Amino acid sequence: MRKPNRRVLPTIIGVSVLTTLAANVAVLVAHQDGGAKPSRADRSARFVAASGTSNLSPNAVAPLGRRLTPHVLVAAPSTLPADLVAKVRAAKGVQGVELVDAVQGMVGGKRVGLLGVDPSTFRNYTPKPTAQSDALWRNVAAGDVAISFTMGSDGGVKLGSQVPVGGRQNQSRLRVGAYATMGISDVDAVISHANAQALGMPTGNAMLISVPKTKPAAFVKKLRKALPKGTKAVEVNPEIDFPKAGSGTVPTSHGQVMTASQVQTVIRAAYTRLGWPYVWGGESEAEGGYDCSGLMQYAFARAGIRLPRVAADQARAGWVIPYAKAQPGDMLIWANDPTAPGYISHIALYLGNGKMLAAPRTGTVVQIQNVYTRNMRGAVRVSPQQAARIAG
Repeated sequence: MRKPNRRVLPTIIGVSVLTTLAANVAVLVAHQDGGAKPSRADRSARFVAASGTSNLSPNAVAPLGRRLTPHVLVAAPSTLPADLVAKVRAAKGVQGVELVDAVQGMVGGKRVGLLGVDPSTFRNYTPKPTAQSDALWRNVAAGDVAISFTMGSDGGVKLGSQVPVGGRQNQSRLRVGAYATMGISDVDAVISHANAQALGMPTGNAMLISVPKTKPAAFVKKLRKALPKGTKAVEVNPEIDFPKAGSGTVPTSHGQVMTASQVQTVIRAAYTRLGWPYVWGGESEAEGGYDCSGLMQYAFARAGIRLPRVAADQARAGWVIPYAKAQPGDMLIWANDPTAPGYISHIALYLGNGKMLAAPRTGTVVQIQNVYTRNMRGAVRVSPQQAARIAG
């Protein structure tokens, strides 16, 4: 799923690169069969490297506390002012604030959203399977890097392998201690705060805010008025409007859907990429191939339609409708990520008659496949206007 431009991070942790640190890490600012059924702990353990190799005591990471959903991200090129953080904590409707170090860095040769965190507290702001894994957070505290499920499974980065992490010139090799999606679009890697400081990342230049009883968009609008120059705030992963079970209603377009000519252009453009290798982070010939959302971005751009970069954001570029109502030119979406249930992690172009054009995973090529419905969440009828708004 997902270089230059892939990591011009469209909505969450950075549309613009503001500065380069001594470590050459760019700061991001805002513009997630048979046999006995395995337990939840057993299933989670498959995505965590052996934690027994660390010398941490059992109490090195605090137990999971009350889980909070992050609704808003604030980010700046340098440490957020203490008075701003205090003001946000005291604001009406705020249930929790978590300070993190946020940059656009290099992990395993890929340019990704990278966070430096306190494992004991940050875990409370992650999806349930990720939050519940003590071994995962012990590994991060011990010096490992946790990468997203898609970067690991689709991108071919092996669990337990050593990968370079840091800037383009100053990097340290860290063990991949876990596959763990954080539920924040464009954040594909997490390390400890100590590791972040060793790499030269800024300290506390971003914060996640939980406002469960307030509309995040309204909170962001009000918050922006109080932010210092160069500080940005965005809503984290706005909810996707999925159709209700049994609903056969397709939303009316009011002239906002693609024209027949645009649909044909998108499909023809996608066909020209057949046979190109799957490259995680690829969105053009410059990367030597495409990932699933990079392929969508390429094809729709040929029809003059600007899509955001990652599948989780592309899923909001129109109306989500039942697969039974899908038409050629719609995008199909899946939530395949076991570490973040419901998070859209794969996307493909529907061709009609049960066929789709997709970039599956590392080791494959862009190809035509039969549509499969396991973990499918529906189809997206793309609205050019809505896509452009999300793309920023």
